[in-house]
Amino acid sequence: MQARKKYVLLGLCACCWLLLFYWGGGVQVRLFKLLGRPRGEVVRPWPNWTDRAFLPGYAQLEELQTGPGSAESPRQRHQAWTGIYKDSRCRMETCFDFTRCRRRGRDGFRVYVYPSEKGERVSESYRKILMSIGESRYYTTDPREACLFVLGIDTLDRDQLSGQFVPNLDDRIKGYPLWNEGRNHLVFNLYSGTWPNYNEDLGFNIGQAILAKASLNTEHFRPGFDVSIPLFSKEHPQKGGERGWLVRNTVPPRRKYLLMFKGKRYLTGIGSDTRNALHHIHNGKDIVSLTTCRHGKDWEKHKDARCDHDNLEYEKFDYQELLHNSTFCLVPRGRRLGSFRFLESLQAACIPVLLSNGWELPFSDVIQWNQAVIEGDERLLLQVPSTVRAVGNEWVLALRQRTQMLWEAYFSSVDKIVLTTLEIIKDRVFSHISRNKYMWNALPGGLLVLPEYSTHLAHFPFYYLSLGVSPGQEFTAIIHAVSPLVSQSQPIMKLLQVVSKSKYCSQIIILWNSEKPPPHRSKWPPMPVPLTVTDGRRKTSSRFLPNVAIETEAVLSLDEDTVLLTSEVNFAFLVWRSFPERIVGYPPRSHFWDPVKHAWGYTSKWTNEYSIVLTGAAFYHRYYHYLFSHYLPPSLRALVDRTSNCEDILMNFLVSSVTHLPPIKVAQRKQYKELPSPQVRRHPSMVNLTNELPSPQGTKMSAPWANPEHFTQRQECVNSFARWFGYMPLVHSQFRLDPLLFKDQVSVLRKKYKDLERA
Repeated sequence: MQARKKYVLLGLCACCWLLLFYWGGGVQVRLFKLLGRPRGEVVRPWPNWTDRAFLPGYAQLEELQTGPGSAESPRQRHQAWTGIYKDSRCRMETCFDFTRCRRRGRDGFRVYVYPSEKGERVSESYRKILMSIGESRYYTTDPREACLFVLGIDTLDRDQLSGQFVPNLDDRIKGYPLWNEGRNHLVFNLYSGTWPNYNEDLGFNIGQAILAKASLNTEHFRPGFDVSIPLFSKEHPQKGGERGWLVRNTVPPRRKYLLMFKGKRYLTGIGSDTRNALHHIHNGKDIVSLTTCRHGKDWEKHKDARCDHDNLEYEKFDYQELLHNSTFCLVPRGRRLGSFRFLESLQAACIPVLLSNGWELPFSDVIQWNQAVIEGDERLLLQVPSTVRAVGNEWVLALRQRTQMLWEAYFSSVDKIVLTTLEIIKDRVFSHISRNKYMWNALPGGLLVLPEYSTHLAHFPFYYLSLGVSPGQEFTAIIHAVSPLVSQSQPIMKLLQVVSKSKYCSQIIILWNSEKPPPHRSKWPPMPVPLTVTDGRRKTSSRFLPNVAIETEAVLSLDEDTVLLTSEVNFAFLVWRSFPERIVGYPPRSHFWDPVKHAWGYTSKWTNEYSIVLTGAAFYHRYYHYLFSHYLPPSLRALVDRTSNCEDILMNFLVSSVTHLPPIKVAQRKQYKELPSPQVRRHPSMVNLTNELPSPQGTKMSAPWANPEHFTQRQECVNSFARWFGYMPLVHSQFRLDPLLFKDQVSVLRKKYKDLERA
């Protein structure tokens, strides 16, 4: 009996030992594998679908268990990358020469583009990129001034099977004397790799160059050094671009379809796993997920049992109609991680639901994408419908509004994509004056917020409401003087008295733009506020130069012959304090489309509608001086100076492009009519002047605005400005603000602005 117990006990011990060895050994093996994993390889917990009871009966385990790009392991991809790009650990501190950018202080950020060789093939998309750089304020033709260099060779399409592929790049770029292993160079790329794996291989060694690439993988992205850009088509507009499709505060926020996708299904190769599974969530009602096999030359060779049914279902829905009427849009990976669907969804205000594991999202350094998109997991596709159904209406509207802000600020044109890339790099170089995340992610966006002006939010007119602050309670008047001072009865003298009496006026600056030297200070009348006379440099655009003497946020721009009352000035200033990001003033004008000439027209006729408020009598924020002088290209300012015209129209274009809103007209006690002759037009910024001005010798001289060519020039300016912006930023309005009880049958003594009725 005891022997039997002994054998049983020994048997139990042996079993325990075997179990311990099995499980313990397995743990050790897994531990050794984990410790032996390369540092660059990311460990991701894949779901283990062992219980089919949790899955719909039609879902195949192998469809959901395999990950994207299963033909190539993460280790293989990492080894391929490090074999091609030996400087994979580059950062700005180690692979960028800051001294090239700081030689000229804040103006040291200059970009040089290598000239293209004769007969060089350049794609339409790369031509647009180079044109955007060439028209930017950072472009230089002198490589000695350059901080950043861009290749003239087209590097966008590095697929060896593509007709746009440029061979022998390694040998060619090494011949550039300034290449220096890629240091301080910027390389643009949209397509990398080729069939079947479409890896990150560009076919040449970028060395220490910054890579601005679409479909960047997080494993290969060098944080704080590379820039992830969106994939865009060759039809993407050079400038401007179409507006987003969302009407402000659209209610209800949801659309007809909850979730949609319509696109290609890859039967083999990388990306096929994700798109092959999309049919599982299609119900044909509120979720429309359609794929087609009918693409490529030999799709029928790989045709499977589902292709015919999918192709028939695919034709039942129109893609544009789905875009316009869907709340969420699936953006699954294609052959590469990025997809054209991404930008299409942003523009359509269809909230992108991303199914592209490992994709480094465009401009991820600065954009907070969690406020605009939903990032899904390719391996958890069946959870997507329940996830989007759980998103509340308030959050849906917030997400849709953010898609519009990002689309219009950074993605609607090639120009904006390129400039955003340059601005991100510039912020890294001059990190002490870089934009913060709020500036990048709030209207009007980082491109229109110049950190050289300030890095403090309260110094910009767009952030007052979000910060809960109000603009200052004083203004600076700037009077543009072009006529020599020959008499104390000239209109400018009365204007000085009227403006200086305003309790809100802090100082008056006369911008002297006459050929005659300014008169002595004793010639000007005594006033209760400081008076400064500055040189206008005889340039029309000088009236909008940043002036360190302007200490107030509000600027009152005036022409020398403007006729106003002090009460009119006070009222307009109070209106501006409620709308500090806009132009607020008196003389209105309008633009219109001429279908006969296929061009924009300009009119000064009296109508209820206007889109321009001339700066001959208007308030605006002083930041627009800085934006006018440093954001707009020299070519537009040169046009203004050459014609001595249109600076007021250009300022309206600029402010409307920033705000996407019209200016505001305030009531005026007197309306000034046009000149009687339709062929002779008054300068639109001059509101009370006769055809001729007295000259110092007592003779009469014709005013420049009496010239018939003057009005024609303004029409041409409108079209020139629209071409540069890439669209028409001016917005029509019928909104006008009058003082309370203005012209009402109430005792004048009870009215605050009673003088406005006396005329």
